[in-house]
Amino acid sequence: MTSTAKPPVSGAREAHPDHLGHVIFITAAAAMGGFLFGYDSSVINGAVEAIRHRYDIGSGTLAQVIAIALIGCAIGAATAGRIADRIGRIRCMQIAAVLFTVSAIGSALPFALWDLAMWRVVGGFAIGMASVIGPAYIAEVAPAAYRGRLGSFQQAAIVVGIAVSQLVNWAILNMAGGDQRGKIAGLEAWQWMLGVMVIPAVLYGLLSFAIPESPRFLISVGRKDRAKEVLAEVEGKGVDLDARVLEIETAMHREHKSSFRDLLGSRFGFLPIVWVGIGLSVFQQLVGINVAFYYSATLWQSVGINPSSSFFYSFTTSIINIIGTVIAMILVDRVGRRPLALVGSAGMAIALAFEAWAFSADLVDGKLPETQGVVALVAAHLFVLFFALSWGVVVWVFLGEMFPNRIRAAALGVAASAQWIANWAITASFPSLADWNLSGTYVIYTVFAVLSIPFVLKYVKETKGKALEEMG
Repeated sequence: MTSTAKPPVSGAREAHPDHLGHVIFITAAAAMGGFLFGYDSSVINGAVEAIRHRYDIGSGTLAQVIAIALIGCAIGAATAGRIADRIGRIRCMQIAAVLFTVSAIGSALPFALWDLAMWRVVGGFAIGMASVIGPAYIAEVAPAAYRGRLGSFQQAAIVVGIAVSQLVNWAILNMAGGDQRGKIAGLEAWQWMLGVMVIPAVLYGLLSFAIPESPRFLISVGRKDRAKEVLAEVEGKGVDLDARVLEIETAMHREHKSSFRDLLGSRFGFLPIVWVGIGLSVFQQLVGINVAFYYSATLWQSVGINPSSSFFYSFTTSIINIIGTVIAMILVDRVGRRPLALVGSAGMAIALAFEAWAFSADLVDGKLPETQGVVALVAAHLFVLFFALSWGVVVWVFLGEMFPNRIRAAALGVAASAQWIANWAITASFPSLADWNLSGTYVIYTVFAVLSIPFVLKYVKETKGKALEEMG
């Protein structure tokens, strides 16, 4: 990666689009995969205890059922880049939409525990694809002047998906009289929670037919005229389209389609820039953020909060998540990616340390003492806020920008796959770790938040304001 920007071949990268509204629509449609990513990842929060009771399973088995989707996520993320390079970004989105739909139906109507687990793997594969193709597509169609903010749409869609899933779960729970296994039209409440995802999955598929293919993919398959049309749509009619296509084509001629072999270095396995991407992905998960979205209802119930209130707190946490993401979207192109990451790391470390302290208290009548209970709730919301205004957004922006063109798709796939593996490790371990020592578990997350600070300072370079062709 270069540390200074090279002069542009033409003024194309500096141009502002004539129809920014259209660019926003294209970006939002692509980010619908992020919405499904957030929805499918978080909706299981409302079904955890119901699945435990329906199938009479312990914490270890329950954790595997919840976390098994992340194996599908890792596989989907690892393969999506290659699929996208072969058949295009739009076709990838359409495949993911079909898988989301099938998974929602199967998860809502399981006939056994293994059946439920299988459909969660299918949904996980779709999430993994969406986690790669969304940032890559948005980075390729967004004008440089807006790329940071438009790249933030992916994370914005994820957090909105999380919030909507919690709101839907809360509404369904109330319809079922506060019982996660209460019947509604012949199905248990938790089945409805998992099945409602059919609606956004179908919408994602329909939207994929309304947006153009990436100009970089079009040029790669020889469709230059269509690539010019798309560039005119997203970068403005005043852009020198021939020069812009030549710029992209020249960059592509210096490279070949990315493969896993291209990521290998001579000393430490992967190239250093790939390790930085993996590090960003892993740290994003090891602070324990997805515990807040997969297990928050169960967590609050374990310290004495009733189910209805625990679902409500899960929803308020999601709202805080959205607020933090909006803050990041406003600041990411103004203050840069690295400063946000550093502020977020410090804020998360402090909030997690307070959570660890609060959970160290002995329960009184099955509840935390009042002071510790208030601290735990406030710290949990602050943790999510600092994550959302920093690592939640900047990691996806970094991964869409930081890799050289010749390895972008493959490197993004590997980094996203590492993210899902780390996510799986946290998700699968939390129930057992919480049974062991809830406070100690949060101490572990605090340590990772602290360690992320020197990692960013030493290894992560700023990508603000650079064109993709300048990453080297």
